[in-house]
Amino acid sequence: MEFTHAVDDFLMHLEVEKNYSTNTLRGYAYDLKCFEDFLHHHDRSTALNEINPSTVRRYIQDQVLNFGIKPRTMQRRISSLKSFCQFSLKENYINLDFTAGIQSPKADKNLPRYMRLDELKQLFAYLEQENGPYALRNELLFKCLATSGMRRQELVDLKWEHIDLNNETILIRGKGNKERLLPLHQMVIPLFHQYRKQLLAHQLHDSQPVFINRYGNQMNPRGLHVMFKRILEKAGLPPHRFSLHHLRHTFATLLLQDDENNVDVRTLQELLGHESLATTSMYTHIDFKQKKKAISSFMMS
Repeated sequence: MEFTHAVDDFLMHLEVEKNYSTNTLRGYAYDLKCFEDFLHHHDRSTALNEINPSTVRRYIQDQVLNFGIKPRTMQRRISSLKSFCQFSLKENYINLDFTAGIQSPKADKNLPRYMRLDELKQLFAYLEQENGPYALRNELLFKCLATSGMRRQELVDLKWEHIDLNNETILIRGKGNKERLLPLHQMVIPLFHQYRKQLLAHQLHDSQPVFINRYGNQMNPRGLHVMFKRILEKAGLPPHRFSLHHLRHTFATLLLQDDENNVDVRTLQELLGHESLATTSMYTHIDFKQKKKAISSFMMS
């Protein structure tokens, strides 16, 4: 079987049987396309049964030396290949695992970059005084990100059915469509009520996206990132230093630094929607009141 045809089957398997998100599927497709491009560029066979570990090692060498791919990115691309190989073995497309013995390059364990509390307050202060037709949306959007630890894709995927203002909760669909229910921070609840008043009746339907662009459509993660950089600059913060994901790091770091309320790592893991193969079972019975206490204590000092 040809590599391309097997990849199509693999992606269909992830979408239909594994129920992976569009964003995750896009990542797998891109990673596998990089490997296929390598095969074509170096005149190597794209027949699955002719690919071997030596080919994969050459691919890794090519990516690192000629394209400057960082270890963390290379780890993800190798992981995608390994998952694809396991699928191909299970479907009897190949007899031997061509990723056998392949080890991912070690990545530097850098501490996550995050905003200091004074920097986060500086960002919030700008959002609160900003004028314009989208000022309220932007204030709610970035405060929601910073006080929930959501990923940007999770934020743009939010529908009104996920927001329960009566019970002050938000339902987040994370990676692999796994759900987690979190308390809304008190600072965003009045903003949600104000924001709803700006929208048309049909835009408040349960199936409609919470955060929309000027055309009334769901926001794009890339556009959101560009907007964040522009707002950082206007707020007097270095746009090159922070990305949207750093708001997630900021949320996690400031919570753990809160000695007064003593937020533990297990609670934080549920708040962020992380998984650990060794310790997942430890995080399935965290009391909701403990999560609410953690959310409520954040940024209230």
